[in-house]
Amino acid sequence: MKTRIISLFIAILLPSVLISQNTAKNDIKVFLLAGQSNMDGYGYIKDLPDSLDTEFKNVFIYHGNSLPDEEDNGGLGKWEALKPGHGVNFSSTTDKNNLSDRFGIELSFAKKLQEYYPNQKLAFIKYSRGGTSIDSLAAGSFGSWEADFKGSNGINQYDNALNTIRLALKTKDIDGDGKDDDLIPAGIIWMQGESDASYSEEIAANYYSNLKRLMDLLRASLRTDDLPVVIGKISDSWNDSDGKVWDYGELVQYAQEKYAKEDKNATIVRSTRYYKYSDKWHYDSDGYIDLGEKFADAIYQLNKQ
Repeated sequence: MKTRIISLFIAILLPSVLISQNTAKNDIKVFLLAGQSNMDGYGYIKDLPDSLDTEFKNVFIYHGNSLPDEEDNGGLGKWEALKPGHGVNFSSTTDKNNLSDRFGIELSFAKKLQEYYPNQKLAFIKYSRGGTSIDSLAAGSFGSWEADFKGSNGINQYDNALNTIRLALKTKDIDGDGKDDDLIPAGIIWMQGESDASYSEEIAANYYSNLKRLMDLLRASLRTDDLPVVIGKISDSWNDSDGKVWDYGELVQYAQEKYAKEDKNATIVRSTRYYKYSDKWHYDSDGYIDLGEKFADAIYQLNKQ
């Protein structure tokens, strides 16, 4: 009698267990990577060690298509497994990612995070564009991240980033395993500020308030008001006719330090001051590898708090 009752119980319970297993969501930590050209990445794939020149298992990236202000289709992309080629000159449509021969911080960032989260699927949402400023007065021909930008149609880099986030989060199954994915925001990595340091003292002096507002808005777009933020401190190659490439760099550096000090869920990476350069604006390949690792260390520590 007892055996029949147990068998009946299993027969009733088993289908519900199988249904639960089939419908269970994957919890995936997602990080936003954003900024200007040193977030794009100017490292050369040919310089990568074998450990980074590979397709990463259980790490996925949505890299939004980068376009100038006032152009449509900024932020279009397609989820895929992370591999080299998400540096400068990358482009994307909703159907295809066009990889380049360059890389940014994403590869070493992924490798280091996998050491911290060995059994965790990871996802990166990346949107960046070289030369862009936060302040629209420093945009030049590159574009700005100013939320109040009007222009002819109101579309700028902030809007492109929001579209990137919206389209990335809209996908239910980013890894293609047949299960819906629950993308859990885990941090913002921001590498930008050089352009705001190159135009005028007034623009550079406004960087703190511009940065704070933008980070608050990006946090809101990811629906996490206290989302950890890691700032990459800008540096100077000193490779210019008058010495300094970024004439008001110290003011932006001060603003970045102030932001990291005053926001309890933010920190700053300072290792950039020691990097070598491939030209007067961009780090060399080793610099991007180290920067990705430092960003991973920093965001992991913030998430431990």
